Amino acid sequence: MQIVQAVFGVFHHFELARELERRGHLSTIYSTFPWLRVKREGLPREKVQTFPWLHVPEILLRQRGVRGEWMYDQLGYANALAFDEWTLRRIPECDAFIAISGAGLKTGIQVQRMGGRFICDRGSTHIRYRAELVEEEHLRWGVPEGSQNDPRDLAREEEIYERADALTVPSSYSARTYVERGMSAEKLHVLPYGVLLDRFRKVGDPPADRFEVLYVGRVSLPKGFPYLLEAFARLKVPNKHLTVIGAMQSEMKGVLAKLPTESVTFTGPIPQLELKDRMSRSHVMVMPSLDEGMALVQGQAMACGCPVIATTNTGAEDLFTDGVEGFIVPIRDPDALSDRMQQVADDNSLQQRMSEAALARVRGLGGWQQYGDAWEQLLREMTGRA
Repeated sequence: MQIVQAVFGVFHHFELARELERRGHLSTIYSTFPWLRVKREGLPREKVQTFPWLHVPEILLRQRGVRGEWMYDQLGYANALAFDEWTLRRIPECDAFIAISGAGLKTGIQVQRMGGRFICDRGSTHIRYRAELVEEEHLRWGVPEGSQNDPRDLAREEEIYERADALTVPSSYSARTYVERGMSAEKLHVLPYGVLLDRFRKVGDPPADRFEVLYVGRVSLPKGFPYLLEAFARLKVPNKHLTVIGAMQSEMKGVLAKLPTESVTFTGPIPQLELKDRMSRSHVMVMPSLDEGMALVQGQAMACGCPVIATTNTGAEDLFTDGVEGFIVPIRDPDALSDRMQQVADDNSLQQRMSEAALARVRGLGGWQQYGDAWEQLLREMTGRA
């Protein structure tokens, strides 16, 4: 088989590309990041082509704190269209074209005309489901900025869903949102992500003299972060501490001013290699997200022996069993989050059992090789090629 990929940036697509390359199936991967960034992904230079001309300026503007959602909407939409036109002019004959959602509409149709298969890979829920959820959350917290999705993006992505031969998602939760909106279940394929077990392993133990809670991810409204702060404040544990690792969205500053932050440390982003130490030395990691296709940090924490408390909207059900390796709770429920943290804090033997169960479960789930195996099987079924 000869497979072509297209992705905005990197995401998990380079994990897949490495697996396809190892099996001799990768023709080319197109990215909107420059070669200076993607060369660290370890693929041969001749297999990678880059179109960074619109994506990189957008990233630099955001890093410099330049405000203006309208401007970013225009840049994002222009990047999607231009990237598609660019890949359309380069696409070779191939058995399948895997494009991250929002990319490759014209290119995918061209591949179909040439006899290949067009697969949309979506790392999250149905775009309209997510848009409605995020808008609702912004209004709930009085943050109108960023609550509206560009209707052009919504319409274009839905056309991609319609045109693609298949749509892949990382969790059962994600898949349900497409079926609920009328997509045939036969068109959907759930392919859970892997974990880099060589980078994430248990390297220590949580302290005995305090209760350490960990959060890893963007500090934002879609991540459900306010509910974690409310829950942590209700936790009745002496010498408790919450470590928050991740970048903070600008609109959160006003929201945080209304929320309790006692015994909370915000570290900002840290190198990924340092995460295993933080995860190993935490009693529990909490993922209060409102919408995650599958939060990779859950598997990473489990690989470090850290139990996870996650919402139903994180893909947790495909990673662990409620009450065994961690807990799964409803979204927007600080009481449920607090109750589960309290259980772990009050029962050291429960924390140890969950830690051991998490280590055993994640070893059984395997790493990215298993993800590559699942993709290879799907591609063979769709293309009829070996």
